[in-house]
Amino acid sequence: MKIPLRTWSYRTAVFLSLAFVVAPLVAVVWVSVFSNKVISFPPLGYTFHWYVNAWELVDFREGFWLSFQVAIAATFLGLLVGVPASLALARANFPGKAVINTLLLSPMMVPAIVAGSGVYIYFIQIELLSGIQLVATLPGLIIAHVVIVIPWVVRLVTTSLLSANENIEEAAQNLGATPLTTFWRITLPIARPGLVAGGLFSFIVSFTDLEKSLFLVGPGRTTLPIAILNYLEWNLDPTVAAVATVQIFIIGFALIVSDRYVKLSNAF
Repeated sequence: MKIPLRTWSYRTAVFLSLAFVVAPLVAVVWVSVFSNKVISFPPLGYTFHWYVNAWELVDFREGFWLSFQVAIAATFLGLLVGVPASLALARANFPGKAVINTLLLSPMMVPAIVAGSGVYIYFIQIELLSGIQLVATLPGLIIAHVVIVIPWVVRLVTTSLLSANENIEEAAQNLGATPLTTFWRITLPIARPGLVAGGLFSFIVSFTDLEKSLFLVGPGRTTLPIAILNYLEWNLDPTVAAVATVQIFIIGFALIVSDRYVKLSNAF
């Protein structure tokens, strides 16, 4: 059977697009097992030594743990703030709704380095006016990361709520369900794909953030992106590729497990 030109062109475009996205990931995983002490092609051999080397470096271990803590805290707080905001934007009509929606999504529009320096200056002003130190503290770093994860939560949860049939919630209340019961048993399950997707993307954005951490991390502390940047300043071996490969598999595993129980495609 002859394949139409349009179908063939469409399949080719899809394949090239996927290859464009996946090829860099495959390259990173491949480089992580090179035996070369300096990354170069072709490889002289293959080894898992660089994974062991990454684990033995204190900066990578402590950086991973700090990034993980900050990402978990920022994701949790981002959900606490973003879910009520999404519910209001999706279900209520009030003056200034468009302005608030733009304000909540604005951190996605600001260049990362500009946002990092802006948060740093803002925290300095707070310290000058109130004496409360946020720069170079863990709470300050978490607050900065909450700011960058809120847009993801608001955008994805709001999309899930808007794509659902609002009449289901009205029917539940007409049958005697209280607003709280309706929220827990109807609204939250409807928004679950958006909640999971928002939480996952929030964790990823916070965990991989460099700019806010670079301005706000305290002395003697380092996040994983900063540890990678510092290592690359003096080394060109595949250790960083090994660290990146671990990140790729962790994030990929989380996405696969989440999609197994919650279809993330329903959140978009």
